[in-house]
Amino acid sequence: MISRRRFLSQSAALGAGVFAAPFIAPWARASGGLSRNELTGTRFDLSVSRARVAVDGRESGGVLVNRVFPGPLLRWREGEEIEINVANHLDQDTSIHWHGVLLPAGMDGVPGVSFPGVRPHETFQYRFALKQSGTYWYHSHSGFQEQAGHYGPIIIDPKDADPVRYDREHVVMLGDWVYSDPEKLFRKLKKSSEAFNFRRRTVGDFLTDAREKGFGAAFSERAMWGAMRMAPSDIADVTGAVYAYLINGRGPGDNWTGLFAPGERVRLRLINASAMTIFNFRIPGLAMRVVQADGLNVEPVETDEIQIGVAETYDIIVEPAERAYTIFAETIDRSGFARGTLAPREGMAAPTPPLRARPLLAMRDMAMDHGAHGSPHDATEHSSTEHGVTEHGAMDHDAMGHGSMDRGMMDHSAMGGAQSVQAHDHPTGAGVDMLARSPANRLADRGTGLEGEPHRVLTYAQLKSLDENPDRRAPAREIELHLTGNMARYMWSFDGVKFSDVTEPIAFHEGERVRLTLVNDTMMNHPIHLHGMFFDVVTGDHARKPRKHTILVKPGEKLSLDATADAPGEWAFHCHLLYHMAAGMMQTVKVHRMAAMDAAMDKTMDAATGAAHGDDRGARTRDGMPHEGHH
Repeated sequence: MISRRRFLSQSAALGAGVFAAPFIAPWARASGGLSRNELTGTRFDLSVSRARVAVDGRESGGVLVNRVFPGPLLRWREGEEIEINVANHLDQDTSIHWHGVLLPAGMDGVPGVSFPGVRPHETFQYRFALKQSGTYWYHSHSGFQEQAGHYGPIIIDPKDADPVRYDREHVVMLGDWVYSDPEKLFRKLKKSSEAFNFRRRTVGDFLTDAREKGFGAAFSERAMWGAMRMAPSDIADVTGAVYAYLINGRGPGDNWTGLFAPGERVRLRLINASAMTIFNFRIPGLAMRVVQADGLNVEPVETDEIQIGVAETYDIIVEPAERAYTIFAETIDRSGFARGTLAPREGMAAPTPPLRARPLLAMRDMAMDHGAHGSPHDATEHSSTEHGVTEHGAMDHDAMGHGSMDRGMMDHSAMGGAQSVQAHDHPTGAGVDMLARSPANRLADRGTGLEGEPHRVLTYAQLKSLDENPDRRAPAREIELHLTGNMARYMWSFDGVKFSDVTEPIAFHEGERVRLTLVNDTMMNHPIHLHGMFFDVVTGDHARKPRKHTILVKPGEKLSLDATADAPGEWAFHCHLLYHMAAGMMQTVKVHRMAAMDAAMDKTMDAATGAAHGDDRGARTRDGMPHEGHH
């Protein structure tokens, strides 16, 4: 194990430094067409520097790659070896993580885990061979630089014929932008998790509920939420009260436009590069055919709306008629939207749909016992839009430091063959303010707020890999992890332990098949990302499970992911909501080689990290934010 103390000790200073230092780069404008900033080949020179940038007509500061926002589109080809020289012109460390790209641990770009970071005014060379094709993206893993604009798209073209047929393509990169210091925003969340929720329910809402449900039911429901110190409208931590929402760096008023010719099949490569925003994506009047998820091909699925978690990617095919269409990405809490246009000519626009009624958390999000109320997969059973909460139940609040429950060894023969489950006490302590009593598999459920929509909505259960899963072995071992939090204190963690307090990585052994079962004990959606490996989402007992690197875990959900430990080294594993990771919802996974090889690899990694950071390597700060490599 490398030392953890220094790994996080300077993270707060790094975050604040994004805006505290003067901007040294010249003016940069949001990139209207990412193809104008496309870089191709096998050798790339990237620079990271400060710049002023205009976002939706308003100027602010950022940390940009090659002085453009988003960063340049990197176009690679499967099978080639890539060399990327990253020059750091900042006065603080930086890094680039190649999100979803399979590569050696030392090239993954997470400082303090297996990579030394890029020191100020130095250059680091990334080198790796491309083992895959598809749509991916890159971003900083240092300080709050990602929130300040340090990200960009990646397209890896297949070495053979592409099974997806299309005539034209556009990258549609979704983002959220804050015009002030993201470190200041984080501090406000630590003081109050509802600092940006200005849409709390009112007395008028209570009177409406009383008319619809009766006074007693409405009062009982309000009392229940009050006892939990939560609001059913608490869907997103950071809202449109402070965020501008973007498509390819442009706000709704900028109207980014993707052109097409009549009769063309258009491929849209959707990337959610936001820091904290889950989007509901649709193109009113135009059906979407999903052909890829997280860079890997899936059997085509036609749908009308996609809930896309932070850091997920989806490729869709559309066949527009000769008119303009609005590209509409509504935030999950419906406090704002990103908007662009798909049109045959510049200057065209289509009507922008109004924001829908704000969603409200429902009883199913609290993981009550679904057995008394029918199938948890009935998407129309419970409405979770405003005034649609109809059931009563509760999370288990005995978790607030009042003992524990030993899970022990369980029979998982019905779960696809896992032989054993790693036993540990149920999460407790100051970082855990609720536990799911009856977590349910919700992979067939629509996303939060979309349950009652009359049109088609994509679910994970609909996704099937285009090719058979490369490893069809049943997992020999299962590890259960709980996604935990304390909303009042804005503490986030795995199993009640924030990253700064973790002493050992999650252990995988090279070549083994492992099942990770995630239980969401919180009332929030969490996009969970595993570095270094893809996992198979257990949607059933078949050979074409969807393979992903990031999955959105719904409130009160229990799901399983099967992974093959084929990537030796230590890898980050975390919630991709920037401020959740900063508050502690991160772990690492270490894939162990044979003993002799593992010792040699550790010695090499320690030497590389030590050369950059001194003897006290890889520490964590008290608030759980990775030093020089934090989300």
